[in-house]
Amino acid sequence: MSTDAILRELLVRQLDHWLPGALHRSRRATLALAYAGGDAGGADAALGVVAEFADRLRGRRLTVLVVADDPDLPARLGPMEATLPADVAVHVVPGHPDRLPVALKAAGAAGAPLLTVVDGAEPTPALLAAAASGRPAELLLVTDVGRAPRPALTAAGFPLVTEVDLVPADDAPARLFAYATGSDRGLEAVKDALWAVDEYAGVRYRDPADPAGRLLNITLDPEPGPLRRELLAELARSGPRTVTELRRFTLTSTVYRAADANRALTSLLASGAVTRDPEHGRLGGEVLVSAAGSTV
Repeated sequence: MSTDAILRELLVRQLDHWLPGALHRSRRATLALAYAGGDAGGADAALGVVAEFADRLRGRRLTVLVVADDPDLPARLGPMEATLPADVAVHVVPGHPDRLPVALKAAGAAGAPLLTVVDGAEPTPALLAAAASGRPAELLLVTDVGRAPRPALTAAGFPLVTEVDLVPADDAPARLFAYATGSDRGLEAVKDALWAVDEYAGVRYRDPADPAGRLLNITLDPEPGPLRRELLAELARSGPRTVTELRRFTLTSTVYRAADANRALTSLLASGAVTRDPEHGRLGGEVLVSAAGSTV
């Protein structure tokens, strides 16, 4: 199984989370899918999810934009589009993702829920600004490994960002997956999806924030070694932090989920690498954690 299959599964899982909330929040919403190159396979999966929510679309307006240089796409999506309710408008825009800003403006996407998927394109300021025009706005970005999109995504108006490298077991190139949002719940949903996708896909994760670059198997209980290192580095940078603050750091600055911080901290306490105040009792949110040897 390729990284494309993992990315399709992540898209499906995030749509399952995003679509009900968007339809509840607003009478209109937009899903925008933009692909560089000729493969827009995720569009089929996305319309499949939309079809599952057909009964909830009554009285709501969902616009689906697909921007891709794929001449077969209209014929491929046509039969699926025919099964969707009239409340769903599907527009296929031929061309490169740099056409997305104009397409979003024409669709009137600004000011309402907007989920944008950009696969393989340069995350230019114009493209990111268009993706950030939703209220709220969420972005799934797939790009080359080695890039650091977080600063550009933050500057565009996405305060919460997570990044992970998808590394195939074969010689296929790795890809970087980034998710940008202003919603804690959206970020938590993506983190849950990352660790719930097919663990037998022949793809492993690598946290770009981990200096050691250790590869991680996809599992509901990920190996905490890289997270232990990142938590120790955060304590060295910032000094003592509460468990709540370290859980927040884990959610927003690593590939791990907030709940994984507790397992990593328990391991660090057992090894003597960190200390806690108070020394005993439940590892609750207000417990202060310090690197061993530091003073509060």
